[in-house]
Amino acid sequence: MPSNSWELSPLPTPELVESFRRDGYLKYGRIFTEGELTALREHVDEMIANLPVGARPEELDVLHFTDPWLFNYLAHPRLLDVIEQFIGPDIILFSSHFIAKPKGDGKAVPWHTDGAYWSGRLDPMEVITLWLAVDESSVGNGCMRVIPGSHLASPADLSSYSAVDKSTNVFDRQIDPSTIDNSKAVDLELKAGECHFHDSWTIHGSNPNHSDKRRCGYTMRFMPANVVHRPRPGWTHEHHIYLVRGVDKTSGQNKYTPLPGAMGIQ
Repeated sequence: MPSNSWELSPLPTPELVESFRRDGYLKYGRIFTEGELTALREHVDEMIANLPVGARPEELDVLHFTDPWLFNYLAHPRLLDVIEQFIGPDIILFSSHFIAKPKGDGKAVPWHTDGAYWSGRLDPMEVITLWLAVDESSVGNGCMRVIPGSHLASPADLSSYSAVDKSTNVFDRQIDPSTIDNSKAVDLELKAGECHFHDSWTIHGSNPNHSDKRRCGYTMRFMPANVVHRPRPGWTHEHHIYLVRGVDKTSGQNKYTPLPGAMGIQ
């Protein structure tokens, strides 16, 4: 049964939005009800249980391309009301990604910025990522960490990144550690159902999960509908973007995939 202590957060105030713009991140409360979060967690549990042998649960990327049920969350009106406070009423869903660190041997996420991976694909580079805690996210199980204000510095592209061991890291490259002051890092601990936001140029990462509890987060990435999306040269698969609210502002330059019909959260 849902607990009486589960409360949904009010819409972000202008002061909170300004805090996000200043710091490049923002801790927030809950957008989804306890029942909705439970349904999502059960869905994730089933997906992970059905992974092929050897597949890692940290790398469940763009599953919404083939799993329309996820749009119950990605296009939920309550969520879009929150996103609208940051980027306005015309909203594109750019991407989503489950990063589920299993207990005991969950991989680290090395220091990086999202924008370095998306450079050349988005003009302008304006993406807000909502990170939803499917499970409790703590220092002990490898919560996300950020460097406040780092989105305001000159961003580093991937050519300046150094290699890391892919067997213990979600990505195979990282920002040069000598350029980061780890003493400034902020741990973004969340209770299940809470979320935080970060800018596409905010330096962030997370430690491995050696605890006895899984840490699963669902990233949902949105951008204002004036951002032009260009397919990455050489890619053999299509990246779908969706106009989830409002109208296109790119004068028809973007190609949108139609939204699926309502699936219903049971």
